[in-house]
Amino acid sequence: MTITVVCDVLGEENNGTTIAAMNLIRFLKSQGHTVRVLCADQNRKGEAGFFVVPNYNFPKIIDSYIKKVGVTLAKPDEDIVRTTIKGSDAVHVMIPLMLGMFATKIANEYNIPVTAGFHMQAENFTSHLKVNRVKFINTYVYKFIWKHMYSHVNAIHYPTKFIRDTFESRIKIHTNGYVISNGVNSYVQKRDIPKPIELKDKIVILTIGRYAREKSQDTLIKAIKYSKHKNKIQLILGGQGAKEKYYKRLAKSLPIKPIFKFYSRKDIIDVLNFADIYAHPAEVELEGIACLEAIACGKLTIVSDSKLSATKEFAVDEKCIFKNRNPRSLAKVIDYWIEHPEEKKIYEQKYLESAIIFNQEECMKRMEDMIFEVVSESKQKNENKKTEEN
Repeated sequence: MTITVVCDVLGEENNGTTIAAMNLIRFLKSQGHTVRVLCADQNRKGEAGFFVVPNYNFPKIIDSYIKKVGVTLAKPDEDIVRTTIKGSDAVHVMIPLMLGMFATKIANEYNIPVTAGFHMQAENFTSHLKVNRVKFINTYVYKFIWKHMYSHVNAIHYPTKFIRDTFESRIKIHTNGYVISNGVNSYVQKRDIPKPIELKDKIVILTIGRYAREKSQDTLIKAIKYSKHKNKIQLILGGQGAKEKYYKRLAKSLPIKPIFKFYSRKDIIDVLNFADIYAHPAEVELEGIACLEAIACGKLTIVSDSKLSATKEFAVDEKCIFKNRNPRSLAKVIDYWIEHPEEKKIYEQKYLESAIIFNQEECMKRMEDMIFEVVSESKQKNENKKTEEN
């Protein structure tokens, strides 16, 4: 088949949406499909199979903030969108932003079936405006993206049951949805990676994610201050983002200076493997690829009990869960696991065994099956319509 994948956000593989998109693109190509990628990643211009639209030009202050967040936003170009989509057997849209919405409209005009991923919680958007805790505003966002995109697609891909339940409860509609994890790549696995010499005598606690309000890294930084073992803890915050300066100021009082660094895909898996504990403090998390990768490496993984996060479902026990945005609660959980090393080994094995359901090849095969089913159903409807007309 010829499948067009529409990516409003695509660039370095430093965020869950880009990682999920590239994993799907690579898998579909490996299965022999022709994949057209519609995006605004200017570095992809001239690359085979990539159709690049312009970026939005915002006022300087807004543009600067968007760059700090680590993304670029696509500006639909009708000629490019039509050229890319025309002749496709199916279109898969990653997120409900302007390019995805416009591509869905064009695909509908050409009667090409569309599947769409649900990779953006309302709170991912409203947190930037500091209104992420105002329920009616988040509900409005969900209703807006339903009206302008998801109601016009043949099927919705939900990475977790959590986000499907959340979306459907807000819009009061049962959707044609497929719950399929984005999965964990086979190269992400437990390895015997020694700590760097300078970290050999330290307790390494790692968190990975964009430095953003809804990711709640500030809760983890504050938790280290309350830990009985703070003089031995080396905190590593793998990522980048708008909150970096604030987090560095917040961490100045810690006995051991945290490491703030954006790592390559290979390097971050090495860090995961030599870390002692992985903490995922996010208040808002649709799936949490980094959390799944930590589990796949057999790390003792600590997560928030936030009602807006799917990652609490990955914890193997209540002992690995802390109260959302409560640094003292998180410090207590961290100290427990530092002080119970033998039990920690047992739980690490439990996490490792739980990772089997996130095998990426199996997850991507289910994504391919979803597209096949939608295309088949669309063809059948068209044939039935022709029969009725005759």
